Amino acid sequence: MSVGERERFLAGLHVGVLGVTDHRGDSAPLLVPVWYRYEPGGQVVVQTGRETVKAAMVRAAGRFSLCVQDENPPYRYVSVEGPVSAIDDPLEPAEREALAHRYLPPAEARAYLAATAEQLTADVLLRMTPERWRTADFTAFAAEFGGTEPGGADGAAAVAEPAGAGAHA
Repeated sequence: MSVGERERFLAGLHVGVLGVTDHRGDSAPLLVPVWYRYEPGGQVVVQTGRETVKAAMVRAAGRFSLCVQDENPPYRYVSVEGPVSAIDDPLEPAEREALAHRYLPPAEARAYLAATAEQLTADVLLRMTPERWRTADFTAFAAEFGGTEPGGADGAAAVAEPAGAGAHA
């Protein structure tokens, strides 16, 4: 994916999977589904409970990764990793509302916000600055495999590159 494609994909509506190193050293990294928000060129933001294992591990590691995917063919994914740039504590009501309205229809978002109002005092917002991106877009592969594209397609393009880089591996 190009820089613009990967940023638009990450900005799209997906449930993310947050990954963070287990600083205790006795297990694999923690991987948990999360609601998140991203605007191209900006930071990844994730809301979580202040006292959760996830928040403790992110604080200890000082960084985390987020992976999002399209589960419909042709499959695509974007994974981004970077340092925590800030932890907003307390959580701003506008941030919590923005996440609820991103993932839920308006009436459900209002009901969810009312039913979980205590999260305003129990949650924090993690902000991550993307440093490394990994992407794959299987569109060309799917077209070739399905016989709809003439030969010459090179299949899925998967890249690991620093932020701002536009070249593909």
